Amino acid sequence: MNEIIRRLLAEHGRLHSPVETLSSSADLYEAGLTPFAAIRVMLALEEHFEIEFPVRWLRRQTFASIDAITACLDELLGATTTVHTRAA
Repeated sequence: MNEIIRRLLAEHGRLHSPVETLSSSADLYEAGLTPFAAIRVMLALEEHFEIEFPVRWLRRQTFASIDAITACLDELLGATTTVHTRAA
């Protein structure tokens, strides 16, 4: 998942620093992520993983680092799997 997040950040994040040089805990906003670019990254993540970020997560902290994005995706993908499992 980390590789996918990094790829989508590189494609849509418009960072000043190469994403490959950033640690997973690095502040993406300090690396050049703007609110507009964060929305572009969010939309790319939603499309790739076929999920939707809840309104309550549409805040700066959600996209502050690769670790933060990963935690949100883990929760969303776990919830999606649980919903699909219950429906089956």
